[in-house]
Amino acid sequence: MRGILVLIGLIALAVVVLMSVGMLRIEQQQGATMPTITFDAKGGQLPKFKAETGSVGIGTTNTTVAVPTVEMKNTTVTLPTIEVKQAGATPTPTPAAK
Repeated sequence: MRGILVLIGLIALAVVVLMSVGMLRIEQQQGATMPTITFDAKGGQLPKFKAETGSVGIGTTNTTVAVPTVEMKNTTVTLPTIEVKQAGATPTPTPAAK
């Protein structure tokens, strides 16, 4: 049972990731409606809650630390490119890293 729930969770996560990067597009073809239900409800009361929270103090202090010196120099390198074709879009080549 636990294995099935893990499998369903992984599938849902994969669908969310694919939709967020544009590799999957889902369009609704027809709207939904709720069924009509009639009932008589009276009375009732919402619960009351009281919550207390702690506090966090944030401040600054001066401290001496050793900072390394970095030397930068320009070098020409070849970067790989990745072509991504999103659902319903034309492909554009993009560099893998900048």
